[in-house]
Amino acid sequence: MRLKGKVAVVTGAGRGIGEAIALRFAEEGATLIVNDVNEADALRTVEATKKKDGRAVAVIGSVASREVAQKMVDTAVKEFGTVDILVNNAGIIRDAMLHKMIDEQWDQVIAVNLKGVFLCTQCAARVMREKGSGKIINISSDSWHGNPGQINYAASKAGVIGMTKTTAKELGPLGINVNAISPGWIWTDMIKSMPPAAVKRMERTLPERIPLNRKGTPQDVANLALFLASDESSFITGQLIHCDGGLIM
Repeated sequence: MRLKGKVAVVTGAGRGIGEAIALRFAEEGATLIVNDVNEADALRTVEATKKKDGRAVAVIGSVASREVAQKMVDTAVKEFGTVDILVNNAGIIRDAMLHKMIDEQWDQVIAVNLKGVFLCTQCAARVMREKGSGKIINISSDSWHGNPGQINYAASKAGVIGMTKTTAKELGPLGINVNAISPGWIWTDMIKSMPPAAVKRMERTLPERIPLNRKGTPQDVANLALFLASDESSFITGQLIHCDGGLIM
């Protein structure tokens, strides 16, 4: 078991990619702090980890809140002794074209997708610094290259990449690895919630642009996150790894 004895905090773990990562980590022996804004989703993930003989505690709330970010770390230390792994997965979309986007849509996405990564990283890194080890995995998106109707989302995910490389340089000398995953067309509830016309357009045009010729699954991303969380990736840091079937090369 590649994560036996490790304590992992996974944000946005109530469904989709975050849920898949939490369950994959549990299969490999990790103990979990499961975060989500939706209590029912978070508790469902906790119960699912228990069915895999794992241990998990839910912390409910938005990562845009410093209090919630700190509570996740404090709970991990109190309940399980430390934090070994942080997965910054929580994210939202509030799509609109540039000329139609309102301040609230911009502010909400930046608060969760970018500030949330900063807050959780800062809180977890304080524990990791003291013990001289840790793994931080940030979930970006292929949208960082630019995507019409997602100027807020694209900006936040590009910011995550810059944050990843900066924290990797700061924390590397202290024994902490920081990497980012850039998922492509992963079939999740977030994609399903997009306007039907946009989803149909993606279904029509994307497969021919993906060399592996299929949609991605949350499990595809979870398997990569597992590698980055394990000792097998001990000499990898500051990297952005695309998990998109070859969509972006």
